[in-house]
Amino acid sequence: MTKNVFIIGAKGIPANYGGFESFVEQLTSRKESQDIHYYVACRRDLSEDKADTFKYNDATCFNVDVPDVGPAKAILYDVNAFRWTMNYIKKNNIQDAIVYVLACRMGPFIKHFKKQLQQYNGTLFVNPDGHEWLRAKWSVPVRKYWKYSERLMVKYADLLICDSQNIEKYIQKDYKQYSPQTTYIAYGSDIIKSKLNENDQVVTEWYAKNKVQLNNYYLIVGRFVPENNYETMIREFMDSNTTKDLVIISNVEMNKFYAGLQNKTGFESDQRIKFVGTVYNTELLKYIRENAFAYIHGHEVGGTNPSLLEALGSTKINMLLNVGFNKEVGEDGAIYWGKQKKQLSGLINEVDKYSELEVSELDRKSDLRIIEQFDWKIIIESYENQFTKEQ
Repeated sequence: MTKNVFIIGAKGIPANYGGFESFVEQLTSRKESQDIHYYVACRRDLSEDKADTFKYNDATCFNVDVPDVGPAKAILYDVNAFRWTMNYIKKNNIQDAIVYVLACRMGPFIKHFKKQLQQYNGTLFVNPDGHEWLRAKWSVPVRKYWKYSERLMVKYADLLICDSQNIEKYIQKDYKQYSPQTTYIAYGSDIIKSKLNENDQVVTEWYAKNKVQLNNYYLIVGRFVPENNYETMIREFMDSNTTKDLVIISNVEMNKFYAGLQNKTGFESDQRIKFVGTVYNTELLKYIRENAFAYIHGHEVGGTNPSLLEALGSTKINMLLNVGFNKEVGEDGAIYWGKQKKQLSGLINEVDKYSELEVSELDRKSDLRIIEQFDWKIIIESYENQFTKEQ
């Protein structure tokens, strides 16, 4: 018996965007079980293939149209994708399907769809993602909506798949009145080396253009938002004695946040600090990670962060903000800093003097974290077991 799994909430595959898209790409391309068929919602305006449905990685992808209604677009996308799913289930009389919704955007609509799904003995799985309602980029009304929506998604989900143990604890504690069914399946990664080498044109051009030398830079990769603690990282780096550069790969817009950082830190006066824009070439990004002296991670909100896993699998030294999310992922394969003044700058001064042995030991331990807990093979197996077991 084939288990039909409908995935809603990623922008679509092939993946050109963030964590959820990459996750769905991996889930479908690495599929082992012949007993699962995936259906993946895609936003037509972002889709390479504009047909109503198309095949990719042996999954049935269905394009969803969404009017441009500003911030509500993501919510409407999920609603329209669920509507398509229910029409398809009804038309084909599909029993026992699983609908897996990524993130908690469509809470106010979920009861309506859950009722329809139950008529066909379907099951609702939800990935609660991270603490979206804590993100500084949202206004107060939007944060309230996120929290309200999350509560309803938790209430009506048959199972919540948390990609972080800290998120699972939070769901169990904050929503215990609903006795939520939860399980923990992490996000995945690998330790496969980049296919590029230092003589490849794309590599030499990138390093020359940004005036960066191999193994002579600290690296930050992440969305350019306040809760990723750019101000602390830049300020502390400026206070350190290192002669190495700080390379920041991010979708920087010359906006209020950027202007505020300039005013508060005066980073443009420090030659070492280099905003180099985004890098969409995954092999090049991996190569840049591998040849960084160290990676600095300031993410404070969220579950298992994909960029952190990539860093652990690629970069020799990983310096993480000391919060539960990061600690559960890095364990003894990383070193930790807090937001107190001088803490990170002092750590940078220390790390700068590490012996080859200290560096290679940290590198070995961080690789081990990926191999033992976050390897895609382990993650895909956990998901397939979850999808195929009796609900």
